[in-house]
Amino acid sequence: MRGGENVYPREIEEYLYRHPAIGMVQVFGVPDDRTGEEIAVWMVLREGREATAEEIIDFCRVQIAHFKIPRYVEFVDDVHMTVTGKVQKFRMREAMAEKLGLSET
Repeated sequence: MRGGENVYPREIEEYLYRHPAIGMVQVFGVPDDRTGEEIAVWMVLREGREATAEEIIDFCRVQIAHFKIPRYVEFVDDVHMTVTGKVQKFRMREAMAEKLGLSET
C-alpha cells in the first residue's frame, strides 16, 4: 500500500516487462515515513541493452497511474533467490532499505 492506495507488484512487473531492455524485474515496497511504503524496482537488463532510471520512470508515466510509478529504480546483475529458484523479495527490501538509509517506522 502506498499512501492509502493498493499497489500490486505483479501488475507493475507485467507492465515493465513490455520495455525492450528489461530481462527480469521485481517490484517491492520499501519503508517511507510519509506514505508508509514507496515502490522500488530491481531489474536485470537484457544482454547488450542499456536503460536509465529516468527512462524507466518515463516509460511508466505513459500508461500506469501516478501512484504506481516506482520511486526507486535499481539495475542489478541478479535478484535474491532461493536454491529452488523462488524470489526472495524480503531480502531485496532489506538490501534496498539499507542502501537508501531507510528504516521501518
